[in-house]
Amino acid sequence: MKKSDFNYRLPDKLIAQYPLPERSASRMLHLDKLSGAVIDRQFIDLLELLSADDLLVFNDTKVIPARLFGHKSSGGRVEILIERIENPQQALAHIRASKSPKPGSLIELENGCCLEVLGREADLFRLSLPGANGLLELLAEVGHIPLPPYINRNDEHSDLERYQTVFADRAGAVAAPTAGLHFDQAILENLDRKGVKRTFVTLHVGSGTFRPVRVDDLSQHTMHKEFYSVGLNAVDAVEAARARGGRVVAIGTTAVRALESASAGGHLAAGIGDTDLFITPGYKFKSVDALFTNFHLPESTLLMLVSAFAGYDAVMAAYRHAIEQRYRFFSYGDAMLIT
Repeated sequence: MKKSDFNYRLPDKLIAQYPLPERSASRMLHLDKLSGAVIDRQFIDLLELLSADDLLVFNDTKVIPARLFGHKSSGGRVEILIERIENPQQALAHIRASKSPKPGSLIELENGCCLEVLGREADLFRLSLPGANGLLELLAEVGHIPLPPYINRNDEHSDLERYQTVFADRAGAVAAPTAGLHFDQAILENLDRKGVKRTFVTLHVGSGTFRPVRVDDLSQHTMHKEFYSVGLNAVDAVEAARARGGRVVAIGTTAVRALESASAGGHLAAGIGDTDLFITPGYKFKSVDALFTNFHLPESTLLMLVSAFAGYDAVMAAYRHAIEQRYRFFSYGDAMLIT
């Protein structure tokens, strides 16, 4: 298939610029991937659609305030987006400036701290923070939440909480696993009372998730790499769900990529590393039975993954329905359940 096959027209006013006042107040489009039938629901209906035999797999990554502002010694303004923290003192980052900084140059941040440019690796710069304090501490002090490019506003204090799942644990993402944003503590407690099991994997979502596919021939696309970790607890939980006849329900495409990356050998196994798994129609899923996700950008790798899972025709028809019914799209938008 071609990139252009995954294009669709979305009115700008359907792109959610803010979250709803309550996390669990979103609508949910329910797609049956066998029949292609779609049902308009509310997110809280998810409780009725799950059984005690099912297993929910969440991504417990934590978004870091990865956007920094500063200036070069020449006075030129600089915007930094941390892509990956490699150790407490060093990170790889995107830099936006009138001229690319040279190795050895310093970038002074809003609090007076300086980052040293060590060099360039492809389209990323390696930055170092001299001194005893670590990068995470620096970001907590002066970093900004890196809202997606389709949210046309500056980050606000409320985004510190709302662009983060309530179960976020492992710091390292520069974009939220947005399917998880719908879950609040009350929903999790109700799932517990019903007996629905849950487990966690980690995939640190990178800025590449927003990077457009630049080639129409999908076989020529180079997928960005992201760190993932699937522990033995998650593997055991999946096996237990299979044994009792339950479904493995991935909460978000990032949970899918973590599970499927750990299943590269043919079956799910504990693993850790970088994944560049690119899932397109024709892919055979090994570890996921149902998917809860948000609505994704036209021509994006995430829309291709969802189409691989539920079928291209069914997904594109569901998206047309969502647009007609005025669903809210993207990170702060409504949800979709595929069973």
